[in-house]
Amino acid sequence: MDKSARRNVNLELKRRGEMKFGIIGAGIVGTALAVRLEEVGHECIGVHTRSDRSYQRFRSYLNKDHLSLEELVPAVESLFITTQDGVIRSIAETLSVRALIKSGQSWIHCSGSLPSNILRVEESLPVSCLSLHPLQAFASVENALAIISGTHFGIEGDNEELGEGIVKDLGGIPHRILPDQKTLYHAGAVVASNYLVVLASLAVELFAEAGIQGEEALASLLPLMRGTLFNLEQVGLPQALTGPIARGDVQVIQGHLNHLSPRLVEIYQSLGSKALELGESKKALQGITYPLEEFELLKSLLRKSVQLNDN
Repeated sequence: MDKSARRNVNLELKRRGEMKFGIIGAGIVGTALAVRLEEVGHECIGVHTRSDRSYQRFRSYLNKDHLSLEELVPAVESLFITTQDGVIRSIAETLSVRALIKSGQSWIHCSGSLPSNILRVEESLPVSCLSLHPLQAFASVENALAIISGTHFGIEGDNEELGEGIVKDLGGIPHRILPDQKTLYHAGAVVASNYLVVLASLAVELFAEAGIQGEEALASLLPLMRGTLFNLEQVGLPQALTGPIARGDVQVIQGHLNHLSPRLVEIYQSLGSKALELGESKKALQGITYPLEEFELLKSLLRKSVQLNDN
């Protein structure tokens, strides 16, 4: 975050007031959030984690005490539960069973797949439940600290205004999402991030069959992938689509399908069908359409039921 952005954050903090917060779960996300929020003027009261290794790493970035839940929870206004998804609910249940409830407090988790109401283990809980999900792949604490500013966040829950304020304090970009459709939001993130790696693996496999192996294959494909991402940034969807389906090159697609191993044909057809939809949208923006015969041939080739010759 540059000096100008930090100055704007500090002005906003003076208006809203400093937030006293605590962290349960000292993983990559929890550590990065705590460091950045402290840097802009909020106060981390302490951290609670079951792992001494995680705590020592946390403390190497932010020298805060390890507190029991009984010490931590009553002392904070906002409680970040940044554990693995599978234990978020059990943390909330533990707080409820131990009567560690502070009226008016905000409980915040950072899961992309779970709704904020996973924290509401009792309807009568006098706390706000909120979810702030960083739409980013953080490989390490250092990596998270370097890129959290500018990261987009999905926000949903009881106090979305608070969520937006926290995200802006982090230098992030907030987006309100529909709680009932959060699973689809998370699926979109998985497709964009995890399946990009899968697509790279598939491309490397095809290159290997053509004689370019392993690391050499990946190294040769990465500039192409970066170029495509650059095009997406510059011209967006669907204009960034290039290649034989965008051009309507039936013979090239037929050649691909004829040479693919049978186990890869269905994957190629599924992706190609989606590419054809984008191709239609791209041509519509240009005020043109695919020639009818060409379009029908492409649709036919990309239907999963089509039987192809395997050379």
